[in-house]
Amino acid sequence: MRSSSNPAFRNLPGQGGYAGFDDRVGGAAGGAAAYRQTTQPAGFDRSTTTDRPLTIDDVVAKTAITAGVALVAGVLTALSGMYWLALPGFLVGLVVSLIIIFKQSSNPALVITYSVAEGLALGGITGYLESSSSSMAGIGFQAIIGTFGVFVGMLVVYKTGAIKVTPRLTKMVIGAMFGVVGLMLINFVVGFFSPGGIGIRSGGPLAILFSIVVIGIAAFILLLDFDQADQAIRAGAPARTAWYIAFGLMTTLVWLYLEILRLLSYLRQD
Repeated sequence: MRSSSNPAFRNLPGQGGYAGFDDRVGGAAGGAAAYRQTTQPAGFDRSTTTDRPLTIDDVVAKTAITAGVALVAGVLTALSGMYWLALPGFLVGLVVSLIIIFKQSSNPALVITYSVAEGLALGGITGYLESSSSSMAGIGFQAIIGTFGVFVGMLVVYKTGAIKVTPRLTKMVIGAMFGVVGLMLINFVVGFFSPGGIGIRSGGPLAILFSIVVIGIAAFILLLDFDQADQAIRAGAPARTAWYIAFGLMTTLVWLYLEILRLLSYLRQD
């Protein structure tokens, strides 16, 4: 079975870690014990859970809610000028995301909290960036459109089968992701001793190229995320799993938005 580069999706059916999935929605715990054979979707025994099977409409609805909440929180933060909310937003988002991942929870309250926190963080960063220079005006709107465009584009690519998600592709994307993260860490460390680090975040041609590569990798991670959600639907996961899938997609969208925002800032530098 293919594994996902997104840690949230590693607990979905077919990832070998779903037997202990903790669904606490409505006070019900242990519903995912129904997953007796996660690698054999046809063997899923729906009689052991009272929840109806997951559908694509569930995934679309919950993803739209989480993304919408983050968007509203971000816009309000940017317009209010409360840019200082960026740091606490990221910290809260990190803590909540770790809780969701390690508890493997599909609790909608936690997912919504994560979305609000990330919305505050992204809104604070975007608002501060736009206010820093007249050349940055409207950059947030462009980043939103860019993120939405990449999301829809990769969804079309996945649904049409233009690019097949295979084990080989999955390994390549995961490897590339670890590669760019490694370069970011090296750049961060080198930055303590040499201004600009190794140049991948300096705003120059190398930085622009690096951001384009990162955006491409994030786009392919979305492709893997869609595939993981599709596997969950085929495996007959309970409908409330849609919240967990929406959370996984949001983590990728947050990274994608930040990188697009960074690229736009490079291109708009005076």
